[in-house]
Amino acid sequence: MRLYNTLTRRIEEFVPVRQAQGKPIEVGMYVCGPTVYDYTHVGHMRTYTNSDVLRQVLTYLGFQVKMVMNITDVGHLTGDRDMGEDKLEKKAREESKNIWEVAKFYTDSFHETMKAINVAPADIECKATDNIAEQIQLIKALEKNGFTYRTSDGIYFDTLKWPDYGKLSHLDFAGMQEGARVEKNPEKKNATDFALWKFSPQNVKRQMEWQSPWGMGFPGWHIECSAMSMKYLGERFDIHTGGVDHINVHHTNEIAQSEAATGKRPFVRYWFHSNFLLVNGEKMSKSKGNFHTLADFKDKQIDPLAARYWFLTGHYRSEMNFTWEAIEGAQVALDRLRNLIGSFRQETERTNLSDEKLKKTDDFRNQFIAAVENDLNLPGAVAVIWAVVKSNIPGPDKYDLLVNFDEVLGLGLATSDKRQVTRIPGEIRELVDQRERLRKAGKFAEADKIRVGLAEKGYQIEDSETGPVVKKK
Repeated sequence: MRLYNTLTRRIEEFVPVRQAQGKPIEVGMYVCGPTVYDYTHVGHMRTYTNSDVLRQVLTYLGFQVKMVMNITDVGHLTGDRDMGEDKLEKKAREESKNIWEVAKFYTDSFHETMKAINVAPADIECKATDNIAEQIQLIKALEKNGFTYRTSDGIYFDTLKWPDYGKLSHLDFAGMQEGARVEKNPEKKNATDFALWKFSPQNVKRQMEWQSPWGMGFPGWHIECSAMSMKYLGERFDIHTGGVDHINVHHTNEIAQSEAATGKRPFVRYWFHSNFLLVNGEKMSKSKGNFHTLADFKDKQIDPLAARYWFLTGHYRSEMNFTWEAIEGAQVALDRLRNLIGSFRQETERTNLSDEKLKKTDDFRNQFIAAVENDLNLPGAVAVIWAVVKSNIPGPDKYDLLVNFDEVLGLGLATSDKRQVTRIPGEIRELVDQRERLRKAGKFAEADKIRVGLAEKGYQIEDSETGPVVKKK
């Protein structure tokens, strides 16, 4: 398995921190979870799909993965540099609700969205508000090691005291000026210093606040991920995932505070980041208001798994540009794949494979593994699926291969023939294949006669980039 590591900017051989003797090799994986103040949008769906597929690939290859994901329900401010209002406090005020109710509502909504796109739950899901004591202990360790200082609004990490600060983002933090890329805070020693603990504003009662050695307040955004990941995975673990928007601030700060507290490096061996999902050339984000949610898929009567299929057609390190036309095209391709899976499964009669077809089956399996092992080349993996579909190996063997590959891709193909799938008789399928051969030969008039004949029999054909999709009228 080879993965691109944001920390080194190289594709590297994946070597886990811990290797258990006589057991599957253990992999510790931490996924940056949602801040639950609003609905999960399609950009998030792509990021979590990529993390889910990475987990499934590792499992498919024989690793034993322990995945932890956080739920941020306190401490994430409207400004990433520790300025502004807590996002959940603000949302609770806007909706005239209890902040705990807001957090639960959007956490439940997140779970609903993940289920709709077949993202498996984490082995451990942990909330920031359930781990305040662990965060306080980590801040105390940093204080003991001499990395903190106090201002009127909180306890801050002194980034100048950590020589490796910024090694993940590769930016010139020393030359960064406050007020340009970051908010201006006159009490901070350095532009990049960040809050570990924020004091509750004077004469203001927050809905979420706790007593600490430094006074009443709440944890900074970054400290929760360090505290919870190390609580469940240890002071050094294998993989940390998230979006590329977390590289310069959130993940950079995680590394600094974790390594400064424990003295152990690296905190995380491999950093895995998904690139942006764009809308009309701009990043999809809540702040821009240009995002789409699960509700939009329901309104348009599009299966959310069409989005997952579409995500698989782009490499996780490449930007993708969202359009409903692209999602509708993915829906057509996914429907065709489901129909074909159903027809392959119905071919119950199995025969012994010839040496040629046995080799072809092995070749497909090796091609699929080679694709996913090569820095999660999911477009290559999808191409192998369609190559299997078009091959001359028997239907039951196609079915076995495709369902096996779907353990990684997560399109639900094993059960797809039991729902939303048109049962296509063999003679109809043969006519469809004959029409396709005529089209490829440029005999469009003859092909159209078959289309008309199929329509008279009650079947409609929709042509797509991946081939014809047959639906019963």
